[in-house]
Amino acid sequence: MRDHTKLRAFELADDLAVLIYKITMKFPKEELYGLTSQMRRAAVSVPSNIVEGCARSSQAEYGRFLEMAFGSLRELNYQFSLSVRLGYTNLQETISKDCNSKLMETLKVLSALFRKMR
Repeated sequence: MRDHTKLRAFELADDLAVLIYKITMKFPKEELYGLTSQMRRAAVSVPSNIVEGCARSSQAEYGRFLEMAFGSLRELNYQFSLSVRLGYTNLQETISKDCNSKLMETLKVLSALFRKMR
């Protein structure tokens, strides 16, 4: 069994989930069951799938969960860019820039982990 706490990909994904929650707290109330909910679910799905994959005994299962984490991360990347274009993050420019940087770094690290694992 792997220790997810030793993975840089998990650390980044966990930080990203916290940032997404902070950002979406300021979204319009009418987005509570729309974009806010979607982004939060995708953000939590990334580290959750990494953790679940680490708990699996086979390499194939581990890879499948990393692949799901990567898919959720790509989904979150789109949703974040949509929220920026809709102007939902303009008032939180510093957090928004941090989030974008964290998104890009997490994509790179998780992608590298998945490639290495294969």
